[in-house]
Amino acid sequence: MGAGDTGKQPRSVRVVLLALMIAMLLAMLDNMIVGTAMPTIVGELGGLEHLSWVVTAYTLATAASTPIWGKLGDMYGRKGVFMTSIVLFLIGSALSGMAQDMGQLIGFRAIQGLGAGGLMVGVMAIIGDLIPPRERGKYQGMMAGVMALAMIGGPLVGGTITDHWGWRWSFYINLPLGIVALVAVSAVLHLPKKRVEARIDYLGAVLLTVGITAIVLVTTWGGTEYAWDSAMIMELIAIGVAALVGFLFVQTKAAAPVMPLHIFRSRNFTLMSVVGFVAGFVMFGAVLFLPLYQQSVQGASATNSGLLLLPMLGAMLVTSMVAGRVTTNTGRYKVFPIVGSALMVVGLYLLSLMDTDTSRLTSGVYMAVVGAGMGCLMQITMLVSQNSVEMKDMGVASSSTTLFRTLGSSFGVAIMGALFNNRVQDVMSERAGALGSKVTEQSAQLDAASLAKLPVAAREAYQHAVASGTHSAFLLGAAVAVVALVTAVFVKEVPLRGASGGGAG
Repeated sequence: MGAGDTGKQPRSVRVVLLALMIAMLLAMLDNMIVGTAMPTIVGELGGLEHLSWVVTAYTLATAASTPIWGKLGDMYGRKGVFMTSIVLFLIGSALSGMAQDMGQLIGFRAIQGLGAGGLMVGVMAIIGDLIPPRERGKYQGMMAGVMALAMIGGPLVGGTITDHWGWRWSFYINLPLGIVALVAVSAVLHLPKKRVEARIDYLGAVLLTVGITAIVLVTTWGGTEYAWDSAMIMELIAIGVAALVGFLFVQTKAAAPVMPLHIFRSRNFTLMSVVGFVAGFVMFGAVLFLPLYQQSVQGASATNSGLLLLPMLGAMLVTSMVAGRVTTNTGRYKVFPIVGSALMVVGLYLLSLMDTDTSRLTSGVYMAVVGAGMGCLMQITMLVSQNSVEMKDMGVASSSTTLFRTLGSSFGVAIMGALFNNRVQDVMSERAGALGSKVTEQSAQLDAASLAKLPVAAREAYQHAVASGTHSAFLLGAAVAVVALVTAVFVKEVPLRGASGGGAG
């Protein structure tokens, strides 16, 4: 079932697309569900000091394996590699559900993360094989819908499962969904088998893995586990830079490089990598700080934290569907990265204006502006990137775009988080003196229970501190989004390949 067959077998295509959406949902939903279950997990398994590693192990394994899955799909065929990643993810999920201590859970989460790296790339690359770029816009709304569903539904589903079935089911729930996706892909997806004689670029894969791991650890640990100027962070930066420089050198010599550097000769591909990085930076920063602001300053309940993001995610879904339809009907897309980046700049600036008196309606409108900008960008970056390379490089193009977005989110959470924490500490010291410093010395992010126990003066000081912290974080986000706007202006509108232009290579 190649791209040219989409008209002959629409039902087969729809079944495969449904299976791909389930796989994508699995990859995105997992961290959202597990995050809600973490307090219960720690209560049963102990190991509070290793808590962050439950998420970090998964994120690290996902980021590091993403480019390798993409390359393996290009070399050995998309279907088998994708099915392998699903199986690996399901094995990791089953083992995580059976974990008896925190060490086991962290190790099994890493296995799960390795599989998740292949899920996202596999979905994007298979859609790239099956659907010509001109037609691909139709399916953007489905992908945006899955993303919105994961972000809104994740915390709600996680809380419900943990309360009624126990935390282990937050992992076991992946099994029936994954098996459905596996059976559907196995039965209906038919792509040409490939076999490339060139050896896998093991040295390049190792160097890239070390480089990505160092970057993610720097952004995860910097300012929290270790000071930014500590020896550990400096060593990780040095290791990361050395590994990535070595990786670039190896890629110029390898017969089948993990990330062929020639794909960056395409201006559009390089520009879209930058835009994707910025979109990841901004989006995950916004998703992190908006619920925090609404819970701490506006008094919203933590239980419904996912629902608080509805204005942003709803706008993202609508604009993504509109962008997809317009792109499919006209074949033109340059307007969307420009408009999307401009909306993000404006929306983030508006969010930076929020203070202790901002109403939920006003903040909802500001969020909708940011969401509309993201909707114009999220899938268009992948579409243009895939249209900028040959079919044989579809996997590495998809994985590289996904990787840049992932790295952008790591940097966004780290840098915006550091700025937020410093600002909260400063304002608490100014407004509440020694008591303020004591309140936030462990963490600048207090939960609802801790907040309720504070004296009224300290609580009001904390609300002002959070408003000030989110102001700084969103102002930085707006400045970074300007980079995406400038970059988008230089995108060249290359005609999208039609049905005759793409085979299931």
